[in-house]
Amino acid sequence: MEEYPNEEHIVKILETEYVTHNVKRFNLSKPDSYKFKPGQATDIVINLPDWKEERRPFTFTSLNEWDHLEFTIKIYNDHNGVTNQLGKLHAGDELILHDVFGAINYKGEGTFIAGGAGVTPFIAIFRQLQKDEKLRNNKLIFSNRTTKDIILKDEFEKMLGKNFINTITNEKTEKYDNRKMDERYLSEKIKDLSQYFYICGPDAMIESIKEILLHLGADKNKIVIEEF
Repeated sequence: MEEYPNEEHIVKILETEYVTHNVKRFNLSKPDSYKFKPGQATDIVINLPDWKEERRPFTFTSLNEWDHLEFTIKIYNDHNGVTNQLGKLHAGDELILHDVFGAINYKGEGTFIAGGAGVTPFIAIFRQLQKDEKLRNNKLIFSNRTTKDIILKDEFEKMLGKNFINTITNEKTEKYDNRKMDERYLSEKIKDLSQYFYICGPDAMIESIKEILLHLGADKNKIVIEEF
């Protein structure tokens, strides 16, 4: 049986809001002296008897200086799992947060590559970079099935401008690319292979993108992946 650390914080949901058709933002009360870095995550438990043994990792999308916590979570309604139950919660309901742990962290300017809800660790990183006026030439290449799946589209467009690159795989659209993130596509979009690369998405996607970048000539020590 897996051993977990003992740290627990019971927090209240302050507000919930859908940011896409199946992605929900949760604003939570913040425990005293609770600290994390952009890109980090914590295990969340729904504070209800039937769900107390179900822990799942989610990334903070708020900044550490905010007076509340924020998580941006994709809700899967096709089975009775944790996110399905989270989707039913409202202001006043309680969650249990556990230890903060390292996932993706910012090491330097580069290209961020995300698939679907895999963009969530990048949200706080980009928000922090914007606050610190250090966005510079960081880029985000974001793959989604349809345009309605693009999480925080308006915010990313405002922050990154032309450095926010979208490709849509299951819908034809003139506004964005309509291609899979294969070697040919990434070789067209990435010219500097000495930069950092940050990858987050489904496991198969992460491995595929990593192999493509290495084949193109990226430095393996500059490829940063999610480590849940």
